[in-house]
Amino acid sequence: MAEADPPARTISLGTGIAAIDAAAWDALHDGGNPFAGHAFLTLLEESGSVGAGTGWQAAPLLVEDAAGALVAAAPAYLKSHSQGEYVFDHAWADAWARAGGDYYPKLQIAVPFTPVPGPRLLAPDKADALLLLRAAEAVVRQNQLSSAHATFVAPDQMPLFEEAGWLVRRDIQFHFANAGYASFDDFLGTLNSQKRKQLRKERQRAVHGLRIEELTGDAIRPEHWDAMWLFYQDTGARKWGHPYLTRAAFDLMGARMADKIVLLIAYDAEERPVAGALHFLGADTLYGRYWGCLVEIPYLHFELCYYRAIDIAIARGLARVEAGAQGGHKLARGYGPVATWSAHFIADPGFRRAVADYLEQERRAEESEMEWLEGHTPFKRTD
Repeated sequence: MAEADPPARTISLGTGIAAIDAAAWDALHDGGNPFAGHAFLTLLEESGSVGAGTGWQAAPLLVEDAAGALVAAAPAYLKSHSQGEYVFDHAWADAWARAGGDYYPKLQIAVPFTPVPGPRLLAPDKADALLLLRAAEAVVRQNQLSSAHATFVAPDQMPLFEEAGWLVRRDIQFHFANAGYASFDDFLGTLNSQKRKQLRKERQRAVHGLRIEELTGDAIRPEHWDAMWLFYQDTGARKWGHPYLTRAAFDLMGARMADKIVLLIAYDAEERPVAGALHFLGADTLYGRYWGCLVEIPYLHFELCYYRAIDIAIARGLARVEAGAQGGHKLARGYGPVATWSAHFIADPGFRRAVADYLEQERRAEESEMEWLEGHTPFKRTD
């Protein structure tokens, strides 16, 4: 019996996700990760957080069937720099420039400014997912780009990139795993006595003289977004030189995603907002994303970003908390080391070999670091 011909497909490079039907885009993923959704990706475009002048030019990869229906997509951007990615390739860019090449623009399959693992190939069918990768490679070759990168890829999608021959890179984040705890005290009971006492003291000191308000949905009002914007600006100025998100992005989050947001705001004795943390709700995960403060208060960052996040996850029955990139200090606070993944297509064979060698050395160092971290968690020893 002759094999059936593969279904007809049309591949294109879009100019923005906002122009794509929201229902069609969201039908391609399970909705568990809020950052893969049409609402979040389009508010970045419509707020001016990505687009002209930002170095992030939206260029989603799209696959349609013979009837013109969207069957696969990938959030992709033409990048003129390597900022806002949290997977650092500056050394690669420098090496390619020294060799006389132009590293930028490059193709980035990612959610801008969001170091959160999630689906990067929105394709229910494996063949269409692999077609997206071939499309990305074609964009690189046809436009003489240096490379394509997919960052913070969901672990279950990494075999697709490996099958396509992309280079694999591993990094480390720190996540809280909810082992069915009934309360924060229940979680504390799993820590060694020294760490247990330390966390209790930190929580007490952090909230002394403060009132912490937890808000979600319609309870988040314009004045709360005004406060969060000030907090975010402070952090952005200190970490990156300027904030990645615009003020309008926060308004759009409130208008379109408030039911997926938990906003924590700390007020001083005079009821002035002094610090805040913005978390997103996924199907089984709480994602800590933005934090800032106007007054330095010891341990308040830990309280709003880590400890309250654990409280929320336990209360809502969520499986884990992902509190963002980097931060070895999270280890002592019950957030364990977890591998995160990225994949890279390098067009030039010689440059690809050099990057592959670099990644192999990096992998050995990272494996040693992971082994050390796993041996230094604050939990009680069971052996």
